[in-house]
Amino acid sequence: MKHNHPNESMILQKDKLLFTPGPLTTSRAVKEAMLHDVGSRDAEFINVVHEIRKHLLSVAGVSQTDGYEAILIPGSGTFGIEAVVSSVIPRDGKLLIVINGSYGKRIRDIAERHEIETVAIEVSENTPPDAQQVRRILADDSEITHIAVVHCETSSGILNPSHEIGAVVKEQQRTYIVDAMSSFGGIPLNVAEAGIDFLVSSANKCIEGVPGFSVVIADRLQLLVSDDARSVSLDLLAQWKGLEETGQFRFTPPTHAILAFRQALRELDDEGGVPGRANRYADNHAALVHGMRRMNFREYVPAELQSHIITSFLFPEDPNFEF
Repeated sequence: MKHNHPNESMILQKDKLLFTPGPLTTSRAVKEAMLHDVGSRDAEFINVVHEIRKHLLSVAGVSQTDGYEAILIPGSGTFGIEAVVSSVIPRDGKLLIVINGSYGKRIRDIAERHEIETVAIEVSENTPPDAQQVRRILADDSEITHIAVVHCETSSGILNPSHEIGAVVKEQQRTYIVDAMSSFGGIPLNVAEAGIDFLVSSANKCIEGVPGFSVVIADRLQLLVSDDARSVSLDLLAQWKGLEETGQFRFTPPTHAILAFRQALRELDDEGGVPGRANRYADNHAALVHGMRRMNFREYVPAELQSHIITSFLFPEDPNFEF
């Protein structure tokens, strides 16, 4: 039975422009993709999920042939982080967390809630971590099994040296977890070249979909040994097995958000892939900084460490300013 909305013609009016790191303003076509209902176990939907998983690996610069898998986890990006942390670190494992913002701290909160032993490198929010310090800690503490880093810290917009840290992690033969929530799809990043074992992002950031699920790009060999999950709904290995064996989610998936995400991925390709989107974001960043400087605002993060994804500015020393 069709239900006519009294204001149906108003639904797709032009939205306000969002200046947040996510959710973002979405295209009309992405919104319209959600007007279609589909059953979560229908062949049509299963094919959409398969297409998305393959496409995500391409965005990450890898493939199943290379030994990588893409897993969709219902919920926000933090659900994906918790799925990885609670699934892949063994009971006797130990996690080194690099913290220079709120999202590094959130990883620590998640690990501690799951009673995972942790140690942290903590620096100020406008300071990058030192890969050599990571090397020293890993060399001195053989009990550390995993290390977690935020690629682009949403708190400030600082771009952390994920490749340099990844090289150290591989040298020390540990497992590397990267929170790429704010960067995946907007900053070129090859998962294999960066030495990343588990990358986590979400649908509503640089790929410009709508909120509803998170994305995990995983090294298959590392994934297969993570068979001691602490959660039922966030069991990363079980979620992957379900997607591989039947193409279906274990629990009700966000069908409309997934349909929107397929359209968002197609629009990413139309823009020239990650390099093309990165160029647009970089141009927007340059225009923003230029305009803000003209109004005597100054950036919080030094230019050489600043991403083109998120830009934080210092409060001006002006009595007339009110946030």
